[in-house]
Amino acid sequence: MVAWSMLLTALLLVAHSARAAFSLNDASWEGTSDLLTLAREKLGKQRVQLVATLDWGDLKPADGVIVIHPEVEIDYDEASAFMRDGGRIAVLDDHGKGASFLERFQIHRISAPLRPAIALRQNSNLPIAMPAVQQVAGHEQGRHPVVRDVQQLVTNHPSGFRHPNLTPVLTIPAVGEPDVTLAVTGIIADKGRLFAMGDPSAFINLMLRYPGNRACAEGLIDYLVEDDSWGKRQGRLFIVVNRFKQTGHFGGRSGLMQELEEYWSGFKELLSDTHDDGLPDWVALTFGGLIALAGVVWMGSVATRSYKRLAPRYARQTPMVAQGGIAGRAAVLAAPTTHRALAMLELKAALSERLAERLELGSPGSSELLHQLEQRGVTPHTLAELRQVFGELSRIENAVVASQPLRVTAPSVRRMREDITRLLSDVEEQLGRAA
Repeated sequence: MVAWSMLLTALLLVAHSARAAFSLNDASWEGTSDLLTLAREKLGKQRVQLVATLDWGDLKPADGVIVIHPEVEIDYDEASAFMRDGGRIAVLDDHGKGASFLERFQIHRISAPLRPAIALRQNSNLPIAMPAVQQVAGHEQGRHPVVRDVQQLVTNHPSGFRHPNLTPVLTIPAVGEPDVTLAVTGIIADKGRLFAMGDPSAFINLMLRYPGNRACAEGLIDYLVEDDSWGKRQGRLFIVVNRFKQTGHFGGRSGLMQELEEYWSGFKELLSDTHDDGLPDWVALTFGGLIALAGVVWMGSVATRSYKRLAPRYARQTPMVAQGGIAGRAAVLAAPTTHRALAMLELKAALSERLAERLELGSPGSSELLHQLEQRGVTPHTLAELRQVFGELSRIENAVVASQPLRVTAPSVRRMREDITRLLSDVEEQLGRAA
């Protein structure tokens, strides 16, 4: 019982992680509750959707999505369909799972500069990013709308991006090495927008106290839902953080393959969650209950099991195969596990002994027996059959002695017994006439 109790206790004690960073409901320094408040102040509470499950089917082309430090793979097919129709997505990620999604748009994650030109308190892990100035034909064209009111932005252990042709928004100047792009944006299918930034912690509560960080957050919120050249947007802003779920299909797309892919994605997500965080509470409770129930059933079956009374060993009947003499020998030869070659050897011994007894000889070999039978007037036909029988039995005997593989069938044993019985009868008859 102690062992079962310990096992059940171990299953029930599922590790419960502390509140994750970037949580929108976390008012501590590493939460993003201030960002949520800022978005609701600018857009109104009804237009800001804080969700744990991003339903792609609920999105409209006028909506915007902010993905903060994703710990799950962003669904590329749904996200790209959403942006092709005019939707806008911002991915704020430094070390999460957003890299594979961004790489589909040729945005590759790189390390931040080791020697930033400007850093907070001279700490190279807190480099200062500056708005990127866009130039066309050598002429300055101004800043991107997201950083229009930003003078500088304080980062916290950021990563950068390498991209072939997207528009840089923020850059980390470096000394003795190339500057690193912190944020980029691009147009998708002439309608949608993708914004990527390599430092989600720039918008946590602690960092939003800096004017540049707060101005950048305001600019990003406006950028994701502001009107476009193709019409007014006035859409909703969806915010998802860390390990969020995804469901549905943008534009109401459905079908068997989409549903199967959704189930498969859910299964892979469950496996990933189990690998990272262990079994969910309800699974651990279920397994613990089943194991405890199985233990109770097993112990009950053992406790209530009835045992057959056994006779003492000295009073038990000796098995036939353990007995000596003819009965025991016959039982051994008739056992299902006995190789049939042993029955053939037994027939050979019986044939030799019977012929030697009839000829009043000691222990002659088969050649001597055949010679004596020929001298006593046994017919050549009977001698030929006896030679054939002795030859076949000698071949089997040699194979057994040499431990060679040998196949002897039950019909062949019966045929040999019938042939030996007939030959012995013929020999007896012929020897009787000769006498």
